[in-house]
Amino acid sequence: MKTLLLSALLAFATVTALAADNAPLTGKWKVHSSIAGNDSDSECTFTQKDNDLTGSCSTDQGSSKATGKVDGTKITWSYDSEYNGSPLTVKFSGTLDSAAGKIAGSVSVEQFGVDGDFTATTVK
Repeated sequence: MKTLLLSALLAFATVTALAADNAPLTGKWKVHSSIAGNDSDSECTFTQKDNDLTGSCSTDQGSSKATGKVDGTKITWSYDSEYNGSPLTVKFSGTLDSAAGKIAGSVSVEQFGVDGDFTATTVK
């Protein structure tokens, strides 16, 4: 009986450890944004650890450090950039559809008072 209980506990610990390593946002994402009628594409590389999201996003303006949070299927991240020499922060808020490998939601740039929408898909 003790052997059976020990085996069950070991199996549970293994499954729990594997689930903790399963970070659905870790990897490369292609992001298409439409902000105030202007379309743009970027590529973000994320590392998810628990509820924290870190990485970088590359645009035609260069690469910037990205940080964010994961709360279930709700995803937020932001990065600093510039437009015509003016600094700005691009903020994303979306919902993950892990089965489709897609995030969709809204994007905003408060410094310019503009917002729009975005979709992100995993890069394989």
